[in-house]
Parts: sequence; structure tokens; C-alpha cells
Amino acid sequence: MYISSDQIKEWVLDAGFQKVGIAHAKEKPNEKLKLGQWLQKGNHGSMEWMKKREEERGNIKKYFPEAKSIICVGINYYSGKNQNDLVSGYQFSNYAWGDDYHKLLKTRLFEVLKKIQEVSPKTKGLVCTDTSPIMEKVWAQEAGMGWQGKHTNLITRDYGSWIFLGEIILDIELDSDLAFVEDLCGTCTACIDACPTNALDEYKIDSRKCISYLTIEHRGEFQRENTNDLAQWIYGCDICQEVCPWNEKFSQITDESAFFSRKEILEWNDNNWDALDEDGFKKLFGKSAVKRTKFSGLKRNINFNNKKKIMEGNS
Repeated sequence: MYISSDQIKEWVLDAGFQKVGIAHAKEKPNEKLKLGQWLQKGNHGSMEWMKKREEERGNIKKYFPEAKSIICVGINYYSGKNQNDLVSGYQFSNYAWGDDYHKLLKTRLFEVLKKIQEVSPKTKGLVCTDTSPIMEKVWAQEAGMGWQGKHTNLITRDYGSWIFLGEIILDIELDSDLAFVEDLCGTCTACIDACPTNALDEYKIDSRKCISYLTIEHRGEFQRENTNDLAQWIYGCDICQEVCPWNEKFSQITDESAFFSRKEILEWNDNNWDALDEDGFKKLFGKSAVKRTKFSGLKRNINFNNKKKIMEGNS
């Protein structure tokens, strides 16, 4: 039975997403080439899972051979607060203040897929979040949701870049949206200028220098070539997003309570963070994306910033 794109979009919005667009699943040779060059330069750091599944990431047909349409969705996670609202001098990325978005997005995307398959039982589909080997920012732009800014995040006209992305890949043809072809960053280089580790070039990022990568994905102790400064960030980094004019002007506070901050993140001081033990970590972050860095990683980040602070105080 035929399902209209409009019907699917209605289901997506009813499920609690704010953005939706549909792209035709096709090869993207230019983006595949850029991905290959980026990986070849080692810009992925130790994220070998990106290199391991390069072929799938670069060609969606390698991941899902029957793919014909990609439903791209976005959900606003901005809490309305920033680092100045934290009692602690330590910084903590806004996206991880609340509950883990992966589970929330997947649950809602599966609800939409279920509705599609109730109407069209033979339809095959895959639900994806950022753990799947696809170029989701590329597809979101192809689906007309926004453009990739100079900080490499997807920027939307109505929510800035404070959105989580997800996808449903289907083996049926749907009416697709026009791709977003404008580059609304213009001559602005605020994100590049503000990055304390010079991780950004225009539309490119060197993960090995990125504070978000270092505090989350990097395993083991920091080497001198990794970093000299985390700028007081203990999980992730929002600097490039905080200085973006699109975020300054168009951010909207989310109505999703799951993304509201844990009170500890807002209220803890440096001493509270310094005293955090593994049991406390599990209790506080059991339902959070912060699990990604593990207790050892978060403690390493805290200790590094603490030592840096002491050294600067003694200089």
C-alpha cells in the first residue's frame, strides 16, 4: 500500500521530533572522497571504527543494499543554560546534561517504523543514530534540514546546531525534499577563531586536537602531543557552538524533559567533582551518554584540569 511522505512526516513530528526531511538514497562520490581523505590524514584519531567501516559510511548501499529513501529527523536538546550557569569551574558539554539521547531517539524512530510497516508490511527499514556507519550530516543536508557549518556540525535555521540527528532507511521510494544548498556561514569564522586547540579549519576538524574527542573518545593518559590544555572541560566541548551566531540568535529551549540537566551538573563545585568515585559515577551517569568516557576517562579529565589549575596558580 502506498505511503505518502507527508504522512510519514506527520508521524515523525507526532513522535516528538522537531525536524524532518526525506532524501533519496544514492551514492555521494564527492562526500565519499572527502571522507577517505579525512581518514587518510588520520583526522579520526583513535576512532578506528570509522576507518573499519569506511566503505559502508561512504556508500549507503554498502550498508543497506536495498536502501531507496532516508527519513532524516532532528530533535532539539538545548536546555536554555550554558557553562556560566554551572557552579563549578569545570565545563561539561550541554548534550550530556540529561539522559542518553541514543535510547530516546531509537525508541521513537522504531515507533515511526512500526507505523510504516503496519501500513506496508513488506517494507524493510533500518533505524540509525550516530552509532550507525552512515554520513548522517550529509543526508540531513540532502534532506533539506540544514547545512554543515564551518565547525562541521549541522546547523538549522530554526534551532541552530543544538539538535540530535537520527534516520530511518527504507527500501521504498518516497517523495524527497530539496537539498539544502545554501552556505549560511558566509564569511563568519567565529567557531574557528574561538577553538582553543586549533582543531578547526573551514568545514574540517582534526579530532586529535578536538577537546570533545580528547575528553570522550581518547583512551588512556594524555600524551604531550595530544594536548596542553582542555580549557577546564571535563566532558565534551561546546565552544564552537556557543560562539556560533546562529545559536546565539535562534536557539530554542527544548520541551523534552529528558534533556534537562541533572542538578549535580549545575550545582556541584570543583570539590564535588574531584571527590567523585566509581560508585558515584555509575549512580549519576547510569542513564547518561557520559558512560561513553567511562569513570577512568572522566576522572582523568578532572585530574588533568585540576593539575593545570594548580600549576597556573603557582606560576
